[in-house]
Amino acid sequence: MPTYQLFATTPKAMETILSDELRALGITHIKATLAGVAFQGDLETAYRACLWSRTANRILLVLSSFEVKTQEDLYNGIQKIDWFEHINPEDSFAVSFSAKNSAAINNTHFGALKVKDAIVDQMRDKFQTRPSINTEQPNIRINVYLNGETAQLSLDLSGESLHRRGYRDVNIKAPMKENLAAAMLLRSGWPQIAKQQGSLIDPMCGSGTLLLEGAMIAADYAPGLLRDYFGFTGWKKHDTECWKKLHAEAEQRKKIGMEKLPVIVGFDQNRHTVNTALAHIANAGLQHKIHVERRDIEDAEPAESWNPGLLICNPPYGERLGDEQETAELYKKFGASLKAHFIGWKAAMIISNPELGFRLGIRSQKPITLFNGALECKLLRLDIEESNFFIPKARTQEERIAQVTEISKAQQQRITQATETRPAPQAKTTAIDMPANNEAVISVASNDTVEPVAAQMFANRLKKNLKKLSKWAKQNHITCYRVYDADLPEYAVAVDIYQGSETWINVQEYEPPKSIDQHKADQRLAGLLAEIPRVLNVNSDQVFLKIRRKQKSTDQYEKHDDQGRFHLIEEGGCKLLVNFEDYLDTGLFLDHRPIRLMIQHQAKDKSFLNLFAYTGSATVHAAMGGAASTTTVDMSNTYINWAKKNMALNANEGTHEFIQADCLEWLATEAELPSKHYDLIFLDPPTFSNSKRMDEAFDIQNDHVQLINNAISLLSPGGVLYFSTNFRRFKIDKQALSDFIVEDISAATIPEDFARNPKIHYCWRIKE
Repeated sequence: MPTYQLFATTPKAMETILSDELRALGITHIKATLAGVAFQGDLETAYRACLWSRTANRILLVLSSFEVKTQEDLYNGIQKIDWFEHINPEDSFAVSFSAKNSAAINNTHFGALKVKDAIVDQMRDKFQTRPSINTEQPNIRINVYLNGETAQLSLDLSGESLHRRGYRDVNIKAPMKENLAAAMLLRSGWPQIAKQQGSLIDPMCGSGTLLLEGAMIAADYAPGLLRDYFGFTGWKKHDTECWKKLHAEAEQRKKIGMEKLPVIVGFDQNRHTVNTALAHIANAGLQHKIHVERRDIEDAEPAESWNPGLLICNPPYGERLGDEQETAELYKKFGASLKAHFIGWKAAMIISNPELGFRLGIRSQKPITLFNGALECKLLRLDIEESNFFIPKARTQEERIAQVTEISKAQQQRITQATETRPAPQAKTTAIDMPANNEAVISVASNDTVEPVAAQMFANRLKKNLKKLSKWAKQNHITCYRVYDADLPEYAVAVDIYQGSETWINVQEYEPPKSIDQHKADQRLAGLLAEIPRVLNVNSDQVFLKIRRKQKSTDQYEKHDDQGRFHLIEEGGCKLLVNFEDYLDTGLFLDHRPIRLMIQHQAKDKSFLNLFAYTGSATVHAAMGGAASTTTVDMSNTYINWAKKNMALNANEGTHEFIQADCLEWLATEAELPSKHYDLIFLDPPTFSNSKRMDEAFDIQNDHVQLINNAISLLSPGGVLYFSTNFRRFKIDKQALSDFIVEDISAATIPEDFARNPKIHYCWRIKE
């Protein structure tokens, strides 16, 4: 057999795992690069990689490399290949094209068309007929990667991504791909544990991906054995006998391996996902080999007969709609369960927020970086031994407030005198006025638990900002605005002023980093809360504190209490309700003030759609701007009712519809057959959502193109879509949206009070 240049693609950060895997298959001349591994071999080598690689996405066979300085160079380079050696004129093919740093071609769709034309023209000239295009299962799939001025032309031997093993229901979107699950298991030492008959447990098994990949590794079960299609099966040079031999060998290895599977068990509290996992297990022919049952994480424990082994899972990332607190508590319970029932086991889990790992109270090995889609994550590996246990620092809002309370209560009677006279440091002089239920919304003050000079620096900066911004706010008839946003690193808080019948101050502390001593951070927190009432001339019971952790989702939706105290404010002539006690956010995103006013000014006589509407403030602005009709969609009944109350406060004409629904599902359904079109749409989705009330995980970076396409399908001719996100690392895919006019208006939508933080959100105006 001839030797070919081959290339295996893989997700970023998995190149080393793939290299080790290829070496284990007996493959040599390996060179790892970004998101892939180059190697050499004959067809048997290539087939073996397709059949046995657990971490690769695709196996490419390189046909040629050539220089591309112009579009004609690409066409000519493709035509130098005799395509009759690879397909017949009546066959089908598909083209995948990607480009990087190319001056000649930067539109992937155009590049793919150019490649297609070169092949079709050659075949038509020779045979007076042409092959057809089939994007699903073509006879061959052609891959072209243009890097600068060098194009690499390859055959995609895999046909479709190798992570698609063939056991998953195609209608169910997995929280992780199969090759990521395999990488987690490989890096966690599962192959060695399985050989020693150690058990495998996934206490949050979902649709069963980790269990299935673990079983296939333990059983020497080739990951490509269930697939009925590869990219080489329709290729003219396909060696059928070689493939049959490798397939038969894999079947025999599986038969032997299935006889020595260790205990593999999965638990999940959701009945639907348990049933899904059982269906996938049956599809893989592993029924009676993997046990799955419905069980809560607190009840996850091994039977006495199970050998200690590996506990592995993909727990919630703390980014689901509104439940970071719930997720933190889940990690705390999970850590307690591990300590109680899994001594002597190893554990591994993938998380996107390393801070959550500390909630377990178990020291981990050095985390390994992996990517779940575009989301950077860390694989934590734990040895569950008592010597690795520790007590986590306070990380919930309630725990932190309790710590500040303990520091402050000794001087509750001296708060007024302390904040006015500022005597020399003595004993602790902090006071707290807390609701009876110990809710994490408090009024705190302190003087000499903090350094007077540092506290005065904060007070001076707050005064300076207030002087400037209060004048600006008055001139622009703005009653709610941000007056301080972590201007001084020592005082990392945001301070927002809300003016209505009274003045209220909403303080959000950005959780201090691990390098800051917790006690010192608590002293500073108490100190700045002493300064705020004095500088802003309000009573301490009008100051409300929240602790905001790093978030990539919508933690503002999580309910923290049920006080039910709402306050009326006004913005742009609109009356709106805010709440300072029950939620992390107040019901009004101050940084979106300009886009709301923009919508108000443009809404006259138009139909308006507000998606992921939260409390409907943008809808109220549209209605007050004279919108003929509005439609407000949000998944939460609480916020739909809040939006209705906001609307009822404002006298306006027009028809107003409020819909409680999963916005993604509702939008996808409407896009297929729109029942109504809209002149103006506001789309402000969460960054990431894995809500219990949503069937599929949502990632703004991965899913925004489809989301925007669906929204645009509902636009009336000449309509406008405003799309916004607060994901700081977001990159809009203009290439995928090249059919539309996409205008970045972020700068125009950042208000003066957020000018110090220009990445608070991004915003685009999109038209057809």
